[in-house]
Order: sequence, then structure tokens, then C-alpha cells
Amino acid sequence: MAEEQILDAALECFARFGVSKTTVEDVAQVAGCSRATLYRYFPGKKALLDGVMRAEIRRLGSQLDEVAAEAATLEELAVGVLCWVGDEFERHAALRHVLTVEPEVVLPHLTFDEGNRVIAVGSLLLAPHLFRFLAPEQVAAAGEWLARLALNYLCSPSEYVSLTDEESVRRLVRTFVLPGLEKSSACLSPGGQAA
Repeated sequence: MAEEQILDAALECFARFGVSKTTVEDVAQVAGCSRATLYRYFPGKKALLDGVMRAEIRRLGSQLDEVAAEAATLEELAVGVLCWVGDEFERHAALRHVLTVEPEVVLPHLTFDEGNRVIAVGSLLLAPHLFRFLAPEQVAAAGEWLARLALNYLCSPSEYVSLTDEESVRRLVRTFVLPGLEKSSACLSPGGQAA
């Protein structure tokens, strides 16, 4: 229980002060524990930050599973997941604050090789849900595509698509995502030829 309180306190401090200005003392005070207790779980600020990131990935993965499990169609899955990403970003005070005040802390985790890891994790989390709607050979590429779309629209907002506006996301999915997957499916069907 103390570990969870410490991680929650760290997120609260990151939302208030940013990562660079948050001290171990700040986190211990908000968590209501001593520095010695905090160090027992996290032997330094880097370990604490790594712990927060691991816990957030687990939490987000669990929520993504819930959102995706509710989808009855591929369209509902794509729209639901993309909108959930946008809504989660809007609700995540720590991430929003750090991206605004200290983008250099978060952006390295969202770009280049680290960004590819984020996309790979997103793709893996989506795969079990995509198997319900797509041929097995489509799942990996479709999961990667949806993860890339989500990351791209978060990092580079568009005047045409807002991940917090369900209608704009639905237009994106109906106009581009579903037709792309249908064309891919036709190419992979028996007798179909790769383009």
C-alpha cells in the first residue's frame, strides 16, 4: 500500500511542480511517509520516475482493455480507443503539466526509438481486441497503425481531428482507417494479390 501511495504522491507532485522541481522530500511529504520509507521502495528520484512510468503503463493498459472490450465493431473499437487516448491525456494533470513546462522530460519517450517502443506497447495491448475483427495477419499492422495515429494526433494536434471530439474521430475512422483496413483485407484474402 505504501508503494501505491508513493506513486500517487509522485504524480500529484509532478502535476504541481514538474519532474525537475519535485524532490524526494516533496513526494514523501505528500505520501505521508518518511524519506527512509520512500527510499525503501525507490532508491532515488530516477527509480521513482521509472516506478511511476511502469505503474502508469499498467494502469493505462488495464483501462484500454476495458474500453476495447466494450466495442462491438471495428469502427467502435477504433473510435473508442482513439477518443479514450485523447480523454486520458486531457485528464492526466501530471502529463499535461510536464509536457507544457518540461517537454524535454517527456518528448524523448514519445519520439524516435522510445516512441517506437510506445507504439509497440500500444500495438501489443490492442492486438487481442483486433483479433475479434481482423484476419490474424492484419492484427500487428492494424495495431501499430492505430497506436501511431493516437501518438501522432497527441503530439501534433490537427485542425481537422481532435481526439477529444468523437465526431471528428469517427470521420477519420470511417474515411481513412476502415477503408484502409478493408483494402488490406482484400489484398490478404485467398486469391487476392498484394498491391
